[in-house]
Amino acid sequence: MAIEITVGTHEDFMDMIDQKDFRIARAVVNTIFGNIKSKKKDIHVLTVNCEEENESFDITIDSKNFADSLEEMLPFYIKEELYEECQKIADTITLLKSNPNNGSKS
Repeated sequence: MAIEITVGTHEDFMDMIDQKDFRIARAVVNTIFGNIKSKKKDIHVLTVNCEEENESFDITIDSKNFADSLEEMLPFYIKEELYEECQKIADTITLLKSNPNNGSKS
C-alpha cells in the first residue's frame, strides 16, 4: 500500500527531497520490499497531496530499478542508524543483482 504525504505546495515536497526526508526513503524501501515478486512493471510508491494547489501526484518506480533505488536509499538508513534494516536492504540488493528476474517480471 502506497504512503500519502500532505504538503502545502509542490515546492514543499521538493524541499523534503532536498533535505533528504527519511519518510520518502522509507516509503521507497517498504514499497520495494512489498513488491519484490510482483509482476507489475510500475509500482506506486507514494501519493503527494499539495493542499494549497489542490493537486496530488503519484510517485512510481519501475521494477527494473529496484536494486539501484535500494542502493540510493541505503545511506538514509545508515544515517538513521537502522543497521538491521541496512543489512536487509544490502541482502535484497545482492539478491536482485544476482537474479535480474526478481523485481523485474513483466
